[in-house]
Amino acid sequence: MWGKLHIHHEAVENRRFETLFDVKRADDFTASVGDMRLDYAKTNIDERGRALLIDLLDQVDLAGKRDAMFDGTAINETEGRAVLHTALRNLDGGPVMVDGADVMPEVLGTLDRMEKFAADVRSGAFKGQGGKITDVVNIGIGGSDLGPAMGVLALAPYHDGPRCHFVSNVDPADISQVLRSCDPTTTLVIVASKTFTTIETMTNARTAKAWMGESVSDPAAQFAALSTSEDGTAAFGIDAARVFGFEDWVGGRYSMWGPIGLSMMIAIGPDAFRAFLRGARDMDRHFQAADWSENMPVMLALVGIWHNQICGYSTRAVLPYDNNLSRLPAYLQQLEMESNGKGVSMDGEDLSINSGPVVWGEPGTNGQHAFYQLIHQGTRVIPCEFLVAARGHDDDLHHQHQLLVANCLAQSEALMKGRDLDEARGKVADKFEGAELERQAKHRVFAGNRPSVTIAYPKLDPFTLGQIIALYEHRVFVEGVVLGINSYDQWGVELGKELATALQPIVEGADASGKDESTAALVGFLQQHGV
Repeated sequence: MWGKLHIHHEAVENRRFETLFDVKRADDFTASVGDMRLDYAKTNIDERGRALLIDLLDQVDLAGKRDAMFDGTAINETEGRAVLHTALRNLDGGPVMVDGADVMPEVLGTLDRMEKFAADVRSGAFKGQGGKITDVVNIGIGGSDLGPAMGVLALAPYHDGPRCHFVSNVDPADISQVLRSCDPTTTLVIVASKTFTTIETMTNARTAKAWMGESVSDPAAQFAALSTSEDGTAAFGIDAARVFGFEDWVGGRYSMWGPIGLSMMIAIGPDAFRAFLRGARDMDRHFQAADWSENMPVMLALVGIWHNQICGYSTRAVLPYDNNLSRLPAYLQQLEMESNGKGVSMDGEDLSINSGPVVWGEPGTNGQHAFYQLIHQGTRVIPCEFLVAARGHDDDLHHQHQLLVANCLAQSEALMKGRDLDEARGKVADKFEGAELERQAKHRVFAGNRPSVTIAYPKLDPFTLGQIIALYEHRVFVEGVVLGINSYDQWGVELGKELATALQPIVEGADASGKDESTAALVGFLQQHGV
């Protein structure tokens, strides 16, 4: 199914895609959802290439698989589960059926309970044992941390509730530094673990409980849980009224729309959180209804397929020119690399093509002074995804925001246009001559012809953040369907967990025989130095 695309790529790969621009390209190679715009004109995709990419979608029955996901079919076949994070933002939609039952009453009931609790925390109706809650500490890892931590930072201008902190790493430095900044008598701790057995999370939860117990008589009274384990949360001492569960058809990295987003709701308030859900729902409806060539998640996915599977570009840089989105690249690392970092297709066969790319990035303009050197002049082509808002949140500093926007647009332009040797000579002709002029000029050449896409929007508010996250979720789904893999399991994380459990007694002093010589030697070295 890839043959025609590879043939087309071989025919066009050496052309300057700057030459593709005519009076129509800037509009034709975009997709829009409301006031959000995806521009993929600065790529080597032309009308023929786009048509061939869209042909892939019919070959894999994307429409049918998309509808199956929204309808509650168990598309996570290796675990026998539906994939219904979209139901968590179905605020005004119809029933969503799983195994013959409508899940929406429970979804909306849980949302109501979250809103009541968040409002009580924010108003002071729910207090700590020293007074009104001033700080919220969310303890989780992976999807129980990355989503809300990213979202709380992204929506910092909308905070009017307690301060929010996030602890994920089992490294004691993480929790000790957070707790040091909090008053145990006015801190609410949220433990986010579906099973209430995640070793890193529960280790940190017990540490937080002991810390709080030094200052209050009933530390568990200042804990809430995001979990489905009634027994586990009860044994920990958390009242059932402060336990918020979610079903197994919500994967961890897709869970910030429900109870895992409680810290966000407390920070920005229930109304703003509902706006966040509505933004995601807006993207859901667009994904369900728009023609493929005008469908933003679909076209973002097909650009990714073109760059990774056809052009062979193995990494993708996510570059938000919005400091509040500084955690978005880390969030997308999990969303994309855990979802599509697979080597086996749905039918159990080894993949014959590369799976998902390495995703990384930093906010602009910081990255410009760090790794953009490699992006512009390195030997590998790295497709870039820029995100930028027309307006910031500080009207008195609008001139700085304009400078930020200028930098964003300049980077995508520079990646495309580059600078040839003649232009580079002109830059230094007044300083050098002869062979030295040639040498110096070559150092100033930019190859250009390096692809990028830009996602632009008016302002980063809760609704827009919801659109952005849902956009990337659906992009991952489309890429997974095209690749023929299951984007909703994550068996690759299991082996390391199993080995860590087996290694802990050895680190603590048990016999290391049976371990490979390297691991045994490292254990010995670390024990000599106090582990």
